[in-house]
Amino acid sequence: MTDFRSVPKVELHLHLEGAAPPGFIRALAAEKNIDLAGVFNSDGSYAWSNFAEFLVTYHKACEVLTGPDEFRRLAEAVLEKSASDGVIYTEIFIAPDICGGGDPVAWGEYLAALYEGAAAAKAAHGIEARYISTCIRNLGADKAENAARLTVDHAGPMLTGWGMGGEERDGSAADFVRAFAIASEAGLGITSHAGELVGPLSVEETLDYLPVSRIGHGVRAIEDASLVARLVADGIVLEVNPGSNISLDVFPTWGAHPIDALRGAGVKVTVSTDDPPYFHTDMVHEYQMLARTFGWDAAVFSEINGTAIDAAFCDEDTKTKLKERLTS
Repeated sequence: MTDFRSVPKVELHLHLEGAAPPGFIRALAAEKNIDLAGVFNSDGSYAWSNFAEFLVTYHKACEVLTGPDEFRRLAEAVLEKSASDGVIYTEIFIAPDICGGGDPVAWGEYLAALYEGAAAAKAAHGIEARYISTCIRNLGADKAENAARLTVDHAGPMLTGWGMGGEERDGSAADFVRAFAIASEAGLGITSHAGELVGPLSVEETLDYLPVSRIGHGVRAIEDASLVARLVADGIVLEVNPGSNISLDVFPTWGAHPIDALRGAGVKVTVSTDDPPYFHTDMVHEYQMLARTFGWDAAVFSEINGTAIDAAFCDEDTKTKLKERLTS
């Protein structure tokens, strides 16, 4: 059996708070004397059984993250875990409305701390990281535009992308045209969540209204053959999170997941973990299950990692170095 832990990997879809190791959150809660009753199962994992409970647990766990230094430490912990799973490059979603509540000064302080955490992880573990700033869909268009302006004001070598997360069932992609234009005109890489809990229409609307080169999830596109053809024709890259989709009952089993069918149709797919400890997964588990379910071998994983590097929101010199690491 392949030792997937030693296989170098590229991950493009990872939520910083959602990737917080449970042990890290418990330790931080103990330091701050914060009661997290109900957040953890008896085995120490995050406790939830449906999407509503997942959101409650997620937000309760985040209560211990009260300032820039906690986010610095969180970035180090998340990147250490990723590196231990063979990840050599990752892009992490963060949000101005979470990191500083949309305040320009606070946002700058949080970013400085996050950059420090990434630098420390690179020095210790060799993992390269970039951040993708996001608006939160269910907070509305005005907050999205403010978040886009804050992002553009602080864009640089470490903050290289813009996207949208939040409740996919809230509003239309058309509501966020201006926010995405602000980010796109500044040269940021553009992605957006779509086609997860909502069907192919959300992917279609995203392509119609937002200047994306990537879509987070996008897997419900499989329900519309013309949309799959459009993804292929436009060269859109999907940030696919199979374990997450299965945990949230988007698909019932690994065998029912459409990642292999999408790839077979010519769609550019990549593999990520979304909120890994919540979904009892990591990049090693994703690779193991893809190999077991679809027969993916070293050549396929090399292909999807190459696709991920080509689609990454980083400079060409970094991409060249990453490709060398993939083949060394």
